[in-house]
Amino acid sequence: MALDASAAREHVCTAHADVLAAVGAAADAVDGATASSGPQLGAALESRLTDCGVLASLPGVLAAAVAAAGGELSAEPVAAPPYVVVTGRGPVLRATLDAGRLVVELRVFALTDANRYERRDGVAVEASVR
Repeated sequence: MALDASAAREHVCTAHADVLAAVGAAADAVDGATASSGPQLGAALESRLTDCGVLASLPGVLAAAVAAAGGELSAEPVAAPPYVVVTGRGPVLRATLDAGRLVVELRVFALTDANRYERRDGVAVEASVR
């Protein structure tokens, strides 16, 4: 059975709008502080997400996205790799399933042509099967 990435994305956007708002608020709190380096920005964002309790909620968002996509997890996801990784662009939620790997990206920063990170307007949610 094929995974439905668009259903996963839609579910995250509608059922987890509160989590997306909290991820956006965390990004606002670190915006500009370490924008020259993706790893530094990712570490600052992860720290802020941890401090405000959002990081711990991301495995539940991933589990719900997997279910919405038509998949089933074989293990309970945790707020750590390989399930949850915070990059310079934002949190990435990943689940390896029989039908492929579902990846949900919560993009809060964009890499500019000048090779700098800038805060996006809101949180861009992208889901794909790889």
